[in-house]
Amino acid sequence: MMISVLCNNIFDSSIRSYHQIDSVHAPASNPFSVDTLEHLLYNKNWIDTVQWHLEDIVRNPHIDPVEGLSLKRKIDVSNQLRTDMVEYIDSYFLAQYKETVHKNIATINTESPAWAIDRLSILALKIYHMNIEAHRKNASARHIITCTDKLAVLMEQRKDLSTAIDELLADIESGDKYMKVYKQMKMYNDPGLNPVLYQQQYK
Repeated sequence: MMISVLCNNIFDSSIRSYHQIDSVHAPASNPFSVDTLEHLLYNKNWIDTVQWHLEDIVRNPHIDPVEGLSLKRKIDVSNQLRTDMVEYIDSYFLAQYKETVHKNIATINTESPAWAIDRLSILALKIYHMNIEAHRKNASARHIITCTDKLAVLMEQRKDLSTAIDELLADIESGDKYMKVYKQMKMYNDPGLNPVLYQQQYK
């Protein structure tokens, strides 16, 4: 099975499972064995799905400011978890292709496989929710047409991105491309790098 097919199937399954519960507080009920790529992909999309809904909630113009700040901090934590999960997925691919001999003409890609898969996960969420909007009973005809057009674009985007991911991994496996992963080194969550945080110790 192509990696993109595996990803899209798992992402769609994760999104459907979330919406059966429809709670940002629900833990992921990951059906896959630990230490597998499938387990990583499911967790990755579950994090994205929860964050998608947190982002919806925090945009309520009438939200209580205290609750809004609490949600913003949850989103910050989620962003860090999302980045960590991408790095775990890249580590899987690095291990898988560690014995590959790169050709002299091998080139590097603009992004790692896992960051492309991250975009595929977000696309799955956009497709799910745009499909809901394209079939919403109480929406105007104009809204339905607009969302149907957008859904078609998103589906084409997923097809193109899926092909690109499969081709990238095939190129890495054949030695035509090589992986070089940079840690994201996010600074805002690090008390030693965020000046707002580390200056607190001097007060």
